[in-house]
Amino acid sequence: MTTQKGGRREREQREREDKQRREKGLRQGNVIKVDQCNVPPVYWHCTACKYDNPESLSVCDICGVIYNASLAASQTALTNDTVNETCRASQNSVLAKSLFAGMSLQKPKQAKLLQQIRDDLQSSKAVGYQGILCANFRDIQKFFAIPDSKSRNISIDPFKFDSPSPDDMVLEGKHATGKSAAAKSNSSSATPTSSLSNNVEAEVEAQETRSVVQKKKALTSTALPIVNRTDKNQREVGCRFLGQQEALSDRTSEGTAGDHEQRNPSNLKKVLPLEEYKPESWMLVEEKEPYKSLLHLAIVGHVDAGKSTMMGRLLHLLGQVSEKEMRKYEREAKQKGKGSFAYAWVLDESTEERERGLTMTVAVAHFELRNFKVVLLDSPGHKDFVPNMISGASQADAAVLVIDASIGAFEAGMYGQGEGQTKEHAQLMRSFGIEQLIIAVNKMDTIDNSEGRFCFIKSQLGPFLRRCGFKESSMIWIPLSALDNQNLTSATSDTRLNSWYSGPYLLEAIDHLQPPKRDISRPLRLPISEVSKSRSLGQVAISGKLEGGALKIGTKVLVMPAGVVATVKAIEQDTQVCSVARAGDNVDIALQGIDISFLMIGGVLCHPDYPVPIAIRIELRVVILDITMPILVGSQVELYIHHVREAAKVVQLLSILDTKTGLVRKKAPRCLTANQNALMEVVPDRGACIEEYNNYRALGRVTLRAAGRTIAVGIVNRIIEQQ
Repeated sequence: MTTQKGGRREREQREREDKQRREKGLRQGNVIKVDQCNVPPVYWHCTACKYDNPESLSVCDICGVIYNASLAASQTALTNDTVNETCRASQNSVLAKSLFAGMSLQKPKQAKLLQQIRDDLQSSKAVGYQGILCANFRDIQKFFAIPDSKSRNISIDPFKFDSPSPDDMVLEGKHATGKSAAAKSNSSSATPTSSLSNNVEAEVEAQETRSVVQKKKALTSTALPIVNRTDKNQREVGCRFLGQQEALSDRTSEGTAGDHEQRNPSNLKKVLPLEEYKPESWMLVEEKEPYKSLLHLAIVGHVDAGKSTMMGRLLHLLGQVSEKEMRKYEREAKQKGKGSFAYAWVLDESTEERERGLTMTVAVAHFELRNFKVVLLDSPGHKDFVPNMISGASQADAAVLVIDASIGAFEAGMYGQGEGQTKEHAQLMRSFGIEQLIIAVNKMDTIDNSEGRFCFIKSQLGPFLRRCGFKESSMIWIPLSALDNQNLTSATSDTRLNSWYSGPYLLEAIDHLQPPKRDISRPLRLPISEVSKSRSLGQVAISGKLEGGALKIGTKVLVMPAGVVATVKAIEQDTQVCSVARAGDNVDIALQGIDISFLMIGGVLCHPDYPVPIAIRIELRVVILDITMPILVGSQVELYIHHVREAAKVVQLLSILDTKTGLVRKKAPRCLTANQNALMEVVPDRGACIEEYNNYRALGRVTLRAAGRTIAVGIVNRIIEQQ
């Protein structure tokens, strides 16, 4: 009991001293000092002995009862509510809370107290004031902002914290997110402009800045705080306050995106130059390993030249189509009234293609010869389906240009409707980098195997092909008849034809082509030509031709432009399971660890350390074809690169080049006309996976089309800007 009485006496003595200091007013000059006021000490009430203990004690000083946290929280909430209720309109929360933290919820009579002080200051004897003002802080600011009759300079010194308070942290976060500027403007619009308010605001901001700097220094030597990743706003404010936004964002991104390994390695790893790449030993072909070169052969030509019929007949004679299947096609074609299309139905599998009698998409077939494994790419010949033809035939290593020898049909392909598809297909084949070309003059039986007609076609078409860039030594001319199997899989037995032609037949000419060069020493590049689902490969499968490098089961690949890492689960080539695929192989690949939504036609599988650029502005070196309308700055075009088909705009015409030397003949031309070589800058509407021609030729060849016609072909000279 004696100890309890002694504690109470000490508490009463402290309260009396505080009361005396508050009531003691010393007039010093004409400046009112508010910063000397003391905030009432905070106590917590013991539930056992009813003794009020200082907040610094965790147990009761009298009876030893442990501090009740729930009761303290309720008291703290009450105090905060009091401050918020009193200072709700104030923007200077730090100073307001220091002044009014001990007030009750009942609002004081502010006007009477302020008016009384005002009257005292206006009197001649009034020279100053010191003490606590029980009023709304905004009213205090407004009151002291009004100049008195003696033009005295009245200022309020802000309360200075010895250590950073929670208000400092919150206010610093607001400054970092730009919210403090709006709050400051609202406060300045609601408060009259005066030297008093400016001084108070400046002093508070200076003190807050000093407090935050001290806090930063203390925190930089320690570990980063634990931040809730699901609270975006909290993370942003905390990062800005601590000055550690980059480190924390990197840590957070690794935790969120790394859970499924679907993140962009280009953001986590430094992109290595292509020159530093070295292929692994398993990628190289061993000499003892039996290996046939893969040859991608495109079949192109004008519509109704007999391309699909000739290839269907060839596959049937090679045993790729059984007799049962062939009889089925013949029976169905006769029922539809299209008996002559039976062989074409071997490759034209869709209902729409069979009803219209047109090839609309690129059909793929496989057969083997003595020197090659041939991948047959039967391309559409109609002008409406040239985009499909570009997408498929861009994979070709060599091409067969089919010509209809019948009267009028050849002329329609060369000159019909302004420009026949024979010319356009030949130009496109050369722009794809194809150098070996077989010209198959079909339907010779309709002209009685006339040598004169064959020579006439050769004289008309030959000079044009040489202007396109085909060498005479790389072109093979073969007269044939597909339906009669004349010069198709064996030499002709017709005396009218073998009397003047003794050259190779079609299958022999294909087997004697030069094997294409493969770039295994470069990093992996596989443009996606098709995204599909299959029973053998699963729900996520892609098809395409490897243009560089190699891959095997278990290889990690980067899918661009999505930037997602996936793993090769299975590989198929011509429906046969294989473990390794190298440059030049046309394969179907099953991927795991990736959603099918990240896969798209025109995307590229590449090495994670050597990603393909996503170009958004490129420089092209092109050859302008036979166009009627000039190309101007701002012209809208369709951009074709490997399997990418993207709308684009010509943003700059750089120069016109000499057709023979390649030197600049004219800089910054106003327009480009037919048969000119030029440099131009093009911006696609969306970023595309594109390589410079010097790095990857297949990913750097470009075709420009407009209004349903091919207007220019060329290469990617330089990637100006990329994502």
